[in-house]
Amino acid sequence: MSLTPVSDAQSPAAESALLSGVVEAAEQAGGALLKRYSTAARPTGREDMFRAGSTDSEVSLDILRPALTALRPDAGWLTEEYETAELPAGEWWVVDEVEGNVNHAHGLPEWAVTVALVRDGEPVLAVVRQPVGDLTYTATRGGGAQLNGAPLRVSAKTDMGAAIAVTGQAEAGQDDTYERIGRSITAMLHQALLVRASVPSTFPMLLVASGHNDVFWQYHPTLPGVAAGVLMITEAGGTVTRIDGSAWGPGADSILAAAPALHSPAVAALAPLS
Repeated sequence: MSLTPVSDAQSPAAESALLSGVVEAAEQAGGALLKRYSTAARPTGREDMFRAGSTDSEVSLDILRPALTALRPDAGWLTEEYETAELPAGEWWVVDEVEGNVNHAHGLPEWAVTVALVRDGEPVLAVVRQPVGDLTYTATRGGGAQLNGAPLRVSAKTDMGAAIAVTGQAEAGQDDTYERIGRSITAMLHQALLVRASVPSTFPMLLVASGHNDVFWQYHPTLPGVAAGVLMITEAGGTVTRIDGSAWGPGADSILAAAPALHSPAVAALAPLS
């Protein structure tokens, strides 16, 4: 992904104020969700999960939508039709109000509130608030990525044979994608030290940004699932492209994020399967 300089019209002070406002909104939404969270939760089926997930989304959005709209009144709010399509020009709020909603419903800790501001097709600000563990990830274009204020940096590994590589499932009902995921895992098992499959996308991407994971790839990603992670990884020094190595952008049919020295080997392993 190629990043361009921050617009002169958006001063560092203004970016800082905006980031603080987004962090506050994400923390409030995360706090409201934490009150509804229980490690004892065990849904009995899809209806239970859907009911809990719908209520969680409403609780979070009731906080996020007015807060983010007040911060950027002219920014669009991403709708479902643009989750896997190229975005029109301008600024867009790209939000997953309960990233990992299934995990939340099952009493698992990997859920978060994710917010990204995408400007003319490039993420320029991102906040991921993970209430369990009291973790707040932030990034601004050109300003680096942080976890609770401490800088993030991607892995310095140079050998794919020492790499932890992770993939994930973006959406249900894509039989051809399932087959590609299976083939890609097999291919990566021949290259990497350890291969995992994880849902949702945000968490393995955060682990790439922090150097705990080394490679992440996914077919048919949704923008709310990867926008924040893209900025976190690139600002932490990583490389983000499509799986074939071409430039990533909203609407791309795949994503590959890696530590710089491992990006080319990952492309070599996965691109022939695309």
